[in-house]
Amino acid sequence: MRTRTIGVAIPIPEPHAQELQRVREGYGDPLARSIPTHVTLLAPVEVQADDLDRIEKHLRTIAESEQPFELHLRGTGTFQPVSPVVYISIGLGFDDCQRVEARVRSGPLAADPAFPYHPHVTVAHHLPGHVLRRAYEELASYDVRFGVWGFSLYEHGPDGVWRPQRDFPLGTSLPGPVLHHGSPSP
Repeated sequence: MRTRTIGVAIPIPEPHAQELQRVREGYGDPLARSIPTHVTLLAPVEVQADDLDRIEKHLRTIAESEQPFELHLRGTGTFQPVSPVVYISIGLGFDDCQRVEARVRSGPLAADPAFPYHPHVTVAHHLPGHVLRRAYEELASYDVRFGVWGFSLYEHGPDGVWRPQRDFPLGTSLPGPVLHHGSPSP
């Protein structure tokens, strides 16, 4: 059977997504152009291609029973020394992300996570310590609020790029369109 690597995430809206992507690129993060700016709900997982219809139905059921919520990105945090990551912290909306993540990671996507779930937006990953410290300090005053309209199913392409495949708007029984995006814009 053919497998595919998928993930589920809340995409960060523009202009914030491009701004944070440029910041991540500026720190020299080699994955910045391959990973759209997001809050992870399901970390990358390999699934059978035949299971995708059932997975999409599962995601649609979750989305239709949830309502849009506000997300407040504010300040920085880090997972060091466990993982060399600096991220933008989530204030308002943290509990909403945890609730949706727990629901996503059930049914056909049930699995024990490698780490406890902590919603965030990565801005520097696997970089030298001095670069991680700089990112932590320079983004400490970051402060943005926006509404979360839904989440997206992503697929990891053979070229190493994560691409959205389908949107799942919150509060509606209809899935969003099937998306056919190229790599994230520079």
